[in-house]
Amino acid sequence: MKRFLKNLVFYRTANMKKLKVIDLFAWVWGLSYWFVHDENFDVIAANEIDSKIAQAYSLNHPNVKMYCKDITDFSIDDLNKDFKIKKWDIDIIVWWPPCQAYSTIWKRLIDDPRGKLFQEYYRILKELDPKVFIFENVKWLLSMSWWELIKTIVSLFESLWYNVKYEVLNAADYWAPQLRERVIIVWTKQNLNYKYPKKTHFNPELSTYWIDKKLKPYVTLWEAIWDLPFIKSWEEWLQYSTEPQNEFQKLMRKNAPKILMDHNAPKNNENLIKLMEALPDWWSPMDIPEKLRPSSWFWNTYCRLWRNRPCTTITRNLWTPSSSRCIHPKAARPLTTREWARIQWFPDDYKFFWSRWDKNLEIWNAVNVFLSKALKDSIKLMFNLK
Repeated sequence: MKRFLKNLVFYRTANMKKLKVIDLFAWVWGLSYWFVHDENFDVIAANEIDSKIAQAYSLNHPNVKMYCKDITDFSIDDLNKDFKIKKWDIDIIVWWPPCQAYSTIWKRLIDDPRGKLFQEYYRILKELDPKVFIFENVKWLLSMSWWELIKTIVSLFESLWYNVKYEVLNAADYWAPQLRERVIIVWTKQNLNYKYPKKTHFNPELSTYWIDKKLKPYVTLWEAIWDLPFIKSWEEWLQYSTEPQNEFQKLMRKNAPKILMDHNAPKNNENLIKLMEALPDWWSPMDIPEKLRPSSWFWNTYCRLWRNRPCTTITRNLWTPSSSRCIHPKAARPLTTREWARIQWFPDDYKFFWSRWDKNLEIWNAVNVFLSKALKDSIKLMFNLK
């Protein structure tokens, strides 16, 4: 039986023109972004329960069939009805479920309903039996319940004849201007040997004597955003003020529209603006006159982002100084939606949907897009694709 399954997988791989992909818990298109933009892959369908986020996904890629439903209601029957998809027809599933059930911000209770989504992974894998299944989530998932959760996951999916590998990757190691560590779990059929992508960048603040000379230094926040017009609180700018000045900016603006989208600053109250104006580079309210300080704050709130480092991991309240480190390195305001999009590696032609709050939530929830590219390229190497 094992030999039959191996031969079947090899036969289908050798005779396939494009690898068929579905994106579950699609959000606004982070994890599957580069699969869509590579001619070796065909992303045929996605599922996202949030209707606004689903619309944002469809705005950017209308050729992908979007199912807007709870994952418990999604099955092979949907794909069979619309595409005549049967077992073994899907090659790759990418999956980015809610991280709140695993995050240290929450209580990390293993009985959180969102933590039981692995039952749905198992069901869908059993129905579709793809060659590859890619899962991304917060790194703390590995230590849940003293590592018992990951052991259970590995054992469960090995019963379906999958090899299971997991590793924590930092988006900054792959050209992203953000320090964002996530666990990437990859299930592959047993004849496939998956290898995680090699790093392309390194932290220049660490000792460099052992660093591979082929690696480039991390992209800093300032390198990522400084070509965007400098605006103040409550201002908006619809045109670029300079030409792109580095490779990152050129790539972000490759297909940019003439009108600059979502580069507008929220209206902050006068006291908050004075506080932000008084902040020195990099520092916190402890470094400004006492009369300007807020009545209370946490160590990482009301703080400027570091200019010459990658951005810190962005949080849900990425436009609220009282809840996160989100203040522009130079201006007295939080970053704009377009600046946050740059940090998550969404190019400037990417369209977000609805209000500022919704757009920022879409950005925060997404997988960093260039980490998606690194994973896509590693899958191509596994399949010996050009």
